[in-house]
Amino acid sequence: MITADGGGSHSVRGRLWKTSLQGLADRLGLRIWVCHYPPGTSKWNKIEHRLFSRITQNWRGRPLISLEVIVNLIANARTAKGTPVRAALDPTPHEKGKRVTPEELAQVRLLLQEFHGEWNYVILPTAECPDWPSIELDAII
Repeated sequence: MITADGGGSHSVRGRLWKTSLQGLADRLGLRIWVCHYPPGTSKWNKIEHRLFSRITQNWRGRPLISLEVIVNLIANARTAKGTPVRAALDPTPHEKGKRVTPEELAQVRLLLQEFHGEWNYVILPTAECPDWPSIELDAII
């Protein structure tokens, strides 16, 4: 299960977010449950409360002069209970301005949940339902 804010690159309307999660579900062979926080409620995000303040304390106003410095400051932070943070730089180049077509979005095996399906959904791996969307959805929930 992934909990995510409702805005930004992983928003409820994010096409690239959903197609990327489909790729992850296919690689792992797992269902991915996604629950977005409703608009304006990121204050409920426990990661923000438990971690971001600790990263800021660890930073202590040092100049953020490189990605290496930033990643090291994050990686050296700990939660209030001492849980270490794992952080690493992903050197993979990411394509900017990538657009997801309606046809690509239609390939995402997305099951909207009964309660606020726009915020709560499951992405099924392709292997689990190869003849999507002609199958009966009730049979796989």
